[in-house]
Amino acid sequence: MEIVALGKTGLDVSRLSIGTGSNGWNGRSNQTDLGFEGLRDLLLFAHENGVTFWDSADQYGSHPHIKEALKHVPRNSVTITTKTVSRTRETVEADVKRFLKETGSDYVDIVLLHCLTQVDWPNRYPDAMEALTRCKEQGLIRAHGVSCHDFGAFQTSAMTEWVEVVLARINHSGVQMDASPPDVIRTMEQMAFAGKGIYGMKVLGMGKLAKEADDQREAIEFVMGLPCVHAMTIGMTSQAEVEANVAVVNELSEKGL
Repeated sequence: MEIVALGKTGLDVSRLSIGTGSNGWNGRSNQTDLGFEGLRDLLLFAHENGVTFWDSADQYGSHPHIKEALKHVPRNSVTITTKTVSRTRETVEADVKRFLKETGSDYVDIVLLHCLTQVDWPNRYPDAMEALTRCKEQGLIRAHGVSCHDFGAFQTSAMTEWVEVVLARINHSGVQMDASPPDVIRTMEQMAFAGKGIYGMKVLGMGKLAKEADDQREAIEFVMGLPCVHAMTIGMTSQAEVEANVAVVNELSEKGL
């Protein structure tokens, strides 16, 4: 699979990421519902097929599954994102240290402030931002950023220098997005111009845009055709889904998208 630079973060990632948080919150997701061995094996199968970018979060409960999968592959062959809903210096720093234990790693590649919904979030949570900056300086994480669930918060992220990575909701139909595709794309273009790494989620609209193979291909092709989006994460729950998405991404990559 094609490996791309995630903006100017210095991180190189596979074009496709496997998400572990479909319908995820409160410590569970469709992926963790597969069971401990089920998700571990799916992560390893994805890795075998070139999907070396793994998206997780504290709220998904998927850290232990990643820890077990990492026992079977070189740590430096995987890029791991996780996310925190904590908003104070002390709780964010405590979360990062806990994440390291839960994933069995001495660093996490990317940590995002999860589910930001206020346009003035940098003024509300400067301590959380400072905590992640300190964690990066200590080598505990390699990059920090945000996952937004509000268009105002998303626009603010484009103008906030501290933001290095953005997980953005984007698809061609506006399903489960914070604004229309053109508005979101314009904002992502500003982010990319500033050097931020951007990877897309809700690419298949939680499955609503992938009821047929042609629909799935159209949805993936739309996002891969956006120069401002470096990679994308798709929540997958079976080897067949991994194979299907990998095949589409590889085919489109070969065509220059």
